[in-house]
Amino acid sequence: MVTYSELRFFDIIQLCGYRSFRLAGARRITRGIKKNTAMELETERLLLKLLTLSQLKLWVNNIPTLEVELNCKCNKGPIDGFFLNIINNQIKKIENDPENCIYLSFWLIIRKEDKRVLGSIDYKNIPNEIKEVEIGYGLEKQYEHNGYMAEAVGAFCKMAFMDEKIETIIAETEAENTASYKVLEKCGFKKYMEEGTHWWRLTKMEMNPSLNAAGSSAGIQL
Repeated sequence: MVTYSELRFFDIIQLCGYRSFRLAGARRITRGIKKNTAMELETERLLLKLLTLSQLKLWVNNIPTLEVELNCKCNKGPIDGFFLNIINNQIKKIENDPENCIYLSFWLIIRKEDKRVLGSIDYKNIPNEIKEVEIGYGLEKQYEHNGYMAEAVGAFCKMAFMDEKIETIIAETEAENTASYKVLEKCGFKKYMEEGTHWWRLTKMEMNPSLNAAGSSAGIQL
C-alpha cells in the first residue's frame, strides 16, 4: 500500500485515475488525476475549488452556467473593471501553459452549508527559482469577521507545502488593511518588508502551530 509520505505532490497529479488517503490533521484528501479535472480543497466549513480553464471562462462570461457546473451560488453579477483584466490575463497564460493551471487559475471559496461563494484565493504565478510563490485572496465584505479567510488561507498554505516546488509563500497587503494582515498573522506569516505596502512571508521550516490550527481540517480533492 502506498502512503502519502511516499508520494510527491506532482507525482500524484501526473498519474491517471484516482487516489484517496488520509493525513494527520486533515479531514479528507482525495485526488482525481484526470486531465483538466477540477481540484478541490475541503476544510470544516469550506470548499476551495480550483477553476479549470473552461470554468475560468465561464466565471467571466456565463456565471449561471458556472453555478450549475460547480453546484454553487455566486452573489455578484458579471465581473468587470480591473479584476476582469486580471482574469483575462490569467486565461491567456493558462492557454499558453495549461500544465501550470494550478498556479495560474483561481480557487473559489464556497461555504459548504449553503454552497455560497464567499470569495477567491490564488497563487499569483508559478513558483520561482528559489521555490517562492505569492498568494492573493479576497472575501466579500458581508462574510468578513467569521474566520473564513483564515480557514481558507491556512488550508491553502498547508496544501502548498505539499508541493516540492514551494518552500516559501509570500503575500502583500495594503498598510491600512488590518483585516488582511491579521489573517496572515493567524496563519503564521511574518512581516519582512514595508515599501508602501506590507510584505509577509511563511516558510515551510517556519510553519507554526497556528497554521495547523487555521487549516487543521484541510483536505485536498481533485
